[in-house]
Amino acid sequence: LRMLQVKLIVTGDDFGYCPRRNQGIVDCFLAGAVSNVSLLVNGSAAADAAKLARRYNIPIGLHANLSEGSPVCEVLKTNSSLLNQDGFFHGKMGFRTALSKGLLNMSEVKQELKAQVELFHELTGHLPPHMDGHQHIHVLPEVRHVFAEVLEEYGIKYTRVPIEPGLHNCDWIPPSLMDFYLGVEEDSFNTVDVFTRHGIRWPDIYIGLSTMGKNMSVSNIWSAIDTAIVEFVSKAPSSAHPTPQSRTVTIELMVHPGYQSIPPVGGCGEGPDDFSQSWERLHELQTLIKPELQSHYKARNIQLCSFKDL
Repeated sequence: LRMLQVKLIVTGDDFGYCPRRNQGIVDCFLAGAVSNVSLLVNGSAAADAAKLARRYNIPIGLHANLSEGSPVCEVLKTNSSLLNQDGFFHGKMGFRTALSKGLLNMSEVKQELKAQVELFHELTGHLPPHMDGHQHIHVLPEVRHVFAEVLEEYGIKYTRVPIEPGLHNCDWIPPSLMDFYLGVEEDSFNTVDVFTRHGIRWPDIYIGLSTMGKNMSVSNIWSAIDTAIVEFVSKAPSSAHPTPQSRTVTIELMVHPGYQSIPPVGGCGEGPDDFSQSWERLHELQTLIKPELQSHYKARNIQLCSFKDL
């Protein structure tokens, strides 16, 4: 495995959520702990985030959001199937419930996704090199097809498919959360063919569910990476003469660092949620910037990069 060249994309999600989240993500980028960010264009500090990305040359993509806060498409801000009775998106679980009941209009989903790509372009001056989904909405039934169409229409090459090797063995994840993760995993398996048909790509390996929030530690990140690489290599077709290409493996590590949001500032229209106000974001930040994590990357020939470096 030492011969293997690993390209690791460490993506800080929810850039644009609030000024304190932005600051935390920038601090991580400057410390060499995050190499890529994912922008919530309906976040209360999205414009500020785009400016910071330009100032510090931070590679930035789109974190498509259909579950938290308000839509960015004007027509959908009133009277749309994407909104609950309070006029906001249905929420992480509410979105899934509404979808399973057949209450969501897919043409509105498409309209909002396109509006978010357009707003991203307006804020950053370029199209997103990668686009994924906030709370993994992009791999849900029906949504996955619309999402893939939007990526193909805009020529956005890369996305995220949250299938994490070794997830089933993580006994520290509480059952309720594990149920959600296993649902995300199943949806992801069912999405692979759809994304493939549309010519969309994603890294070889995804990590980030087992290492979120309070579960993040240097050793957790190491073992998640090691487990994933061993599994990937064992499944890869072996040949007597490996090409240089087969010696490179790409990994995306999804992270959520930041300083705690302080209400009422933050969020995507309704103020910050519990996770954003918790100490867990700061815990991720403090873990990611630890020197022993960086030295581990160097020792293992792991090179941090962004999607445009693939």
